[in-house]
Amino acid sequence: MGLCRRSRVGMDKLSVMNAFCRIVERGSFARAAEDLGVSPALLSREVKLLEQSLKCTLLTRTTRAMSLTDQGRLYYEEAQDILSAVGQVEDRIRARAGAVSGQLRINASTSFGQEVIARFLPDFLDAYPDLRVTLSLDDRLVDMVEGGFDVSIRIRQAMPDSTLIARKIATLHQRIFASPAYLAKAGTPRVPEDILGHRIVGFLPGDHLTQWELHGPDGVRSLQLDPAVKVGNSLVLRDLLIAGYGIGTLPDFVSDTAEARGDLVRVLPAWELPTREICAVTASRFGMDPRVAAFIDHLRAALRR
Repeated sequence: MGLCRRSRVGMDKLSVMNAFCRIVERGSFARAAEDLGVSPALLSREVKLLEQSLKCTLLTRTTRAMSLTDQGRLYYEEAQDILSAVGQVEDRIRARAGAVSGQLRINASTSFGQEVIARFLPDFLDAYPDLRVTLSLDDRLVDMVEGGFDVSIRIRQAMPDSTLIARKIATLHQRIFASPAYLAKAGTPRVPEDILGHRIVGFLPGDHLTQWELHGPDGVRSLQLDPAVKVGNSLVLRDLLIAGYGIGTLPDFVSDTAEARGDLVRVLPAWELPTREICAVTASRFGMDPRVAAFIDHLRAALRR
């Protein structure tokens, strides 16, 4: 919705609500203005007009910081509910008309984006030519609301409690791999404890950098490790393993192709780390946005393949 003047009615109030919420969520007039395609000066003027009409201060601003007043927090919370409800009505109308359009902002890890999303993205864009897509790849866990994302793809053993909505898309397996050349030179582990005598390549962002909890036919074995190399991207980890640098763990969406080609082989194939869930995380409390639903449908199909 475009921003407008106080002399205009109807959609004006929703436009200003939308702008105010974006300012709060982005924590900056400049970032909100960039998202909305307007100038920071226009946003500032609209907020001042809003405050004048409400006869109270909603935001306190200094050169370094911005914060909500009590009235501003109440306005933000109520405006969120109103905008979500209006958006859901509009989305249901569009869905019934068979139209999926507008802006879709997606966040995912670098490896998942390159290995999974990039492969079906052309078909997805062809299927919805009226959709504008922004795909942001980041190996850090980002605040999706602050980042302005509609959906974030996250891989976790369990999602932390939050106001976000997590929908399970698929189950991911994390298994142990090495190259045939490395195993020919260093020997093949026969039991989990044999891994302690090998060179380990660790995954830096993971919760299993220095401890592998392996599940197998004899129960659970916990290994304390000291990786020789720690990397922050599973694609780099995969390439190091293919190059024969050592033993490491990989998710199946990263390892499948290399294993099928014979570049990597499973180590202790009866053992693996705990499974993880691939989740689509959204901020909506009123159901799934048709744009997000369309994206998730394509993602599910890609993971099945």
